[in-house]
Amino acid sequence: MKVLLINGSPHVKGCTARALEEIAKTLKEEGIETETIQVGSKEVRGCISCNSCSKTGRCVFDDIVNEVAEKFKDAEGIVFGSPTYYASANGTLRSFLDRLFYSTNFSKRMKVGAAVVSSRRAGSTTVFDELNKYFSISEMPIVSSTYWNEVHGFKASDVEKDLEGLQTMRNLARNMAFLIKAIDASKDKLSENEHKYFTSFPDGK
Repeated sequence: MKVLLINGSPHVKGCTARALEEIAKTLKEEGIETETIQVGSKEVRGCISCNSCSKTGRCVFDDIVNEVAEKFKDAEGIVFGSPTYYASANGTLRSFLDRLFYSTNFSKRMKVGAAVVSSRRAGSTTVFDELNKYFSISEMPIVSSTYWNEVHGFKASDVEKDLEGLQTMRNLARNMAFLIKAIDASKDKLSENEHKYFTSFPDGK
């Protein structure tokens, strides 16, 4: 069982990375393998809605999005970590996620997802909400914790003082491990969902 940890911060050893590190450590204790992928420092352009991916199953821009897509397909869970920029997620991460979810045609149903946010003081809850929407449209169970999944600080050393934030990360990881194992144990009982209708209101009604 494997979980991908996506660092959407351009800082490889910043606050977001420290939060993901705490999650990785706890998941390992729970017997879950992890891989951390640095996205925030990459050059990732936004989706241009060319729909080439609907034919190929891959984004037309062959970059880290396609690299992660192959790993995402085989993973049981994924965590998105982002700093807070003007009460929003990192722009590079948003472009990455738009393309990752739109270009991949494999089922994400019952893959477990979690969003993690870091901020100096405020604006983090809107980022948290923004990231969770990728899961909620993809039939992915969202992992909660004992507080909103966030840590606070201007630099990684500040996060060390956020004892509740780090505790939240550990509890998040434990909940995630439980969900992954529970879903794996009962996946043969999962019923089929409907995919018959796609309403785009072509008649204007």
